[in-house]
Amino acid sequence: MALLQISEPGLSTAPHQHRMAVGIDLGTTNSLVATVKSGAATVLPDITGRPLLPSVVRYDTHGVNATGYAAQAQQVSDPRNTIASVKRFMGRGLADIRATYGSGEGNDGLPYDFVDAPGMVSLRTAAGIKSPVEVSADILAALKARAEESMFGNDGGELVGAVITVPAYFDDAQRQATKDAAKLAGINVLRLLNEPTAAAIAYGLDNASEGIYAVYDLGGGTFDISILKLSKGVFEVLATGGDSALGGDDFDRALAAWAVREAHLSELTPGQERCMVVEARAAKERLSSAESTFFSLLLKNDRAAGLHVTRKTFEALTEKLLKKTLVATRKALRDAGLSVDQVKGVVLVGGATRMPQVRDAVGTLFGRAPLTNLNPDEVVALGAAMQANLLAGNRAPGEDWLLLDVIPLSLGLETMGGLAEKVIPRNSTIPVARAQEFTTFKDGQTAMAIHVVQGERELVSDCRSLARFELRGIPAMVAGAARIRVTFQVDADGLLSVGAREATTGVEASVVVKPSYGLADDDIARMLKDSFERAGDDMQLRALKEQQVEAEQMIAATAAALAQDGELLSTEERGGIEARIARLRQANAGTDNRAIKALIDEVNRATEEFAARRMDQSVRRALAGRKLDEVNF
Repeated sequence: MALLQISEPGLSTAPHQHRMAVGIDLGTTNSLVATVKSGAATVLPDITGRPLLPSVVRYDTHGVNATGYAAQAQQVSDPRNTIASVKRFMGRGLADIRATYGSGEGNDGLPYDFVDAPGMVSLRTAAGIKSPVEVSADILAALKARAEESMFGNDGGELVGAVITVPAYFDDAQRQATKDAAKLAGINVLRLLNEPTAAAIAYGLDNASEGIYAVYDLGGGTFDISILKLSKGVFEVLATGGDSALGGDDFDRALAAWAVREAHLSELTPGQERCMVVEARAAKERLSSAESTFFSLLLKNDRAAGLHVTRKTFEALTEKLLKKTLVATRKALRDAGLSVDQVKGVVLVGGATRMPQVRDAVGTLFGRAPLTNLNPDEVVALGAAMQANLLAGNRAPGEDWLLLDVIPLSLGLETMGGLAEKVIPRNSTIPVARAQEFTTFKDGQTAMAIHVVQGERELVSDCRSLARFELRGIPAMVAGAARIRVTFQVDADGLLSVGAREATTGVEASVVVKPSYGLADDDIARMLKDSFERAGDDMQLRALKEQQVEAEQMIAATAAALAQDGELLSTEERGGIEARIARLRQANAGTDNRAIKALIDEVNRATEEFAARRMDQSVRRALAGRKLDEVNF
């Protein structure tokens, strides 16, 4: 008799088997990856125990030179090839970038060497021209590698997929670009989830508290405000708003610009400009716990100077930025038809919400202290991990909940006169499908051009173009006689497909919206092919980088030991060790992996006796002046 394995809908066919999935917060400043272990969501740290991965990638002629902290350390010395805050460029054209940075023509005043490619802007690096999608893919690949190492080690294992969070105010182009980046990184996207909704999941499940909540999310490069209703496992987004080009980075630049004016500086090099922004961020963080601090300036000829800056000055410089977030918050409340008195709690998300003026302003607006019991840097990743765990089929009894998210901007199409006809209004719950009938404008018209747009303005020219397609084969009739039904469908990821059908003949046409700011499937295939073809070279380069890091650690550790306990060695012994260290340092500047490894082994052997002597000395120091019966073995 054959035995069949039967499972409940949505559950794993092997109930004892936990399917591994992760939540990823792809942030402007920092990114994180989290998963559910033993029923609890937890952030996965790197090998040194750090949970954050700075969203920074450095390129050289071989490709990716470093990601995360290692890349961040090189952004001042190599600013044009070290890309930070790339999330701000996702789905954006050069005109958008210039508007954000206040630059004129060309790349003057812009942080990178931008290329005005059709659609989304690209960046020129030592590794060639890179789109923001490719840079984001490199960040996602590093997070994926961290997750697989943490979850599977050397045993191997399969990651079912990931829930990746995006700002609630990301438009269709930016969402598609994020999904393209994940595909390029080899990640199966289970769902794109709005960041405030992810935070609500983490808070809602932890606190088990029903009611209406506001999620104020001020990250490094984006601001979102969402009004949610939590009720019996249902997370319903009532309204959302924000600004996808406003975040902590803007507060940094405001302080950096002030320092430039105060010090009467001009004609800064790209490295000096980046240094100013890095120091501004550090000063901003210090001002969150201190009333004043010094802003270090790196001047020409490597001369250093300092400016004294107070928290009061910083708050005055950034007052307009903070007010913009409060205006968006009030608008979201109006859209939801609520007053501040009806909001039960306010959740703060994003590292920038650590600024005291932000917490004070939000608390004053809502008349209550914001909720801060979860780490604002981690809460989004934790909520995404919970959602990923459910979508992977690891649903435990009583752990069901329903997400009712919304679209941030209205979707519609162009009608005669360049007008935008809204088919799905913003703040509509997703997934959603809406249809509307249109007709022909001229007698005998046998085709219709359909232009899909997104935005709140009345004119198409003021909205964002998403896609164009044509419906042909319409019977020749008098104007207004044809009936063309256009259907808009938005899936759970917030991505759009549009179809058109003529009623009398049944002819139809449709398009899955791939925005002009996204990557075509051929582009993604090309990038994947390139990554496969260079896999061998990439592995060799990775091995070399790892060996070089090990050599640097060996050199630093040996130098520290010699400085502390060098008297344990004879002059001849110390000279031998220092000579080997010098040869290792020289080899480490090259690319001969075997030579570096051989010299590491040689230094290890040469310092074995030294290490033993240091151990003996430590034991003697620990036992000095103590009786034998006082020592615990």
